[in-house]
This record gives sequence, C-alpha cells and structure tokens, in this order.
Amino acid sequence: MSRPLNDHEAIRQQLMDAAEEMVRTRGAINLSLTEVAAACGMSQSSFYRYFSSKEAFFEAIAGRWFEELNQIMEDVVASDLPPREKLFEFVARRVAVKRARFEADPNLFRANMDLGEEHWEVIRGYVDLADHYMAVILGEAMAEGCFPGYDLDHVVSLTNLVMQPFCNPFVMMDMIRTATPANLRIVVNTLFDGLGAAQAIQGAQNVTPLRAIS
Repeated sequence: MSRPLNDHEAIRQQLMDAAEEMVRTRGAINLSLTEVAAACGMSQSSFYRYFSSKEAFFEAIAGRWFEELNQIMEDVVASDLPPREKLFEFVARRVAVKRARFEADPNLFRANMDLGEEHWEVIRGYVDLADHYMAVILGEAMAEGCFPGYDLDHVVSLTNLVMQPFCNPFVMMDMIRTATPANLRIVVNTLFDGLGAAQAIQGAQNVTPLRAIS
C-alpha cells in the first residue's frame, strides 16, 4: 500500500533536513545520497521513491532555499510602489532574509553557498528569475523617464555591479556590517540620480554584462 501524500511529503522534508545537517557539519562537497538515505533509516533505492534523481533532490533543496526570496520578489514587482522604491524594497527585503540566515548559522549559510556553486546548473533558473524581475523594475523606471541615454541591458549590468554587496551572498558575508538598509538607500538614490545626470549620459560606456545575482 502506498503512503499517504502527507507522509510522502514529510519524508521528502526529512531527507532534505538530513542533507542540511550534513552540509552544516562537514560542508557541501561530495554530499552522498546513500548517506542521506541512511541517516533517515532507508536504503538508496528507497530514496528514489521520494526523489527521482540526484538532480531532483538538489532542485528541491534549492527550491526550499529560494521560496521565500521568490515570494518577496513577486510581491514587490506586483506592488504599486514607484520604481525607485520598488528597487529598494526588492533588494532590502531579500538582504534582510539572507542576513537573518547568515547570523542564525554562518557555517550553514557558507556551506549552502558552496552547494549552490557546486550545483550551479540547478540554481541558474532562480538566479535568472531574479535578474528578470530586476529588469522589469528598471524597465518601469525607464518608462517613466529615468536613465535617459541608456538601454535596459546597460542599466541592468550597472545595477548588478553596484548591488554586489547587497545581493551576492559571497560578497555579503564579507560586507555584512556595511550592507545596511541606510547604505542601500544611498546606493539606490545614487543609481537613479547619477544615471539621470547629463555628465553620466555624456560619459556612458559599454560594460561587460555581469552574471545575474540572486
């Protein structure tokens, strides 16, 4: 007889919790599905009743990490805030979540970042989604007359560049004391006001697009 759906989901969560504990205690490298299954009292073959593949397992772990962050982005983009305020909230709300996670368990946070780097192909979609939503906000700003003389790709690249301390988890860990809401407000205002200045228009240069930041 098959397990009820709620039991099935509970065991999926248990397996992810076991993986998280292993990552916390010894790092992200070479996480073994056999060990994860054994920690939950099952064989590796039984593990595949709950996750169809190793990739599906890591996708579920990534989904759990990004769920709250994605909801924040969706809420901000759908809000009636003006674009400048949207960009601030888009970054500030997510950095608050990341900061809380880092302060609660720095070792786990660092290990999760390593896990993401090891399985970049799994999280790429989440990172691209963040870049897409940011482009939507910046596009709204441009529709209101902001950033004259620039195209959207250029503005997105510049925004990624200046937002590194607030969005890139690896940079954030080293700059956690300065990546504050007050400093973020200054950065957002500088971005909007600076790119709107005549001097910035005259001196605009092409920049190499950056990889999107989550």
